[in-house]
Amino acid sequence: MLHTVNKSPFQNTTLESCVRFARSGDVILLIEDGVLAAQAGNVKKNLLEEALQKCEVFALSADLKARALTDLVPGVKITDYSGFVDLVEHNTTHSWL
Repeated sequence: MLHTVNKSPFQNTTLESCVRFARSGDVILLIEDGVLAAQAGNVKKNLLEEALQKCEVFALSADLKARALTDLVPGVKITDYSGFVDLVEHNTTHSWL
């Protein structure tokens, strides 16, 4: 399953809910303000590291660039819109709002 998270982890609990319900082998895609969770050294890094223990975690490159984020939590992969489409095509998607 592909989980998309578009909300900042500093303003609500969507990422926490996503990580709680994600199963081993699922994929988490951080988009829009959700990419803020991928920034290295942030107070939510432990949550993302927990997610990385069981899931692949991607962050959308355009949203990282728009927020000037370059130093990411180790293990977070970067994808572009083409990769986003591939993830959607190959997975059932659940959007965390």
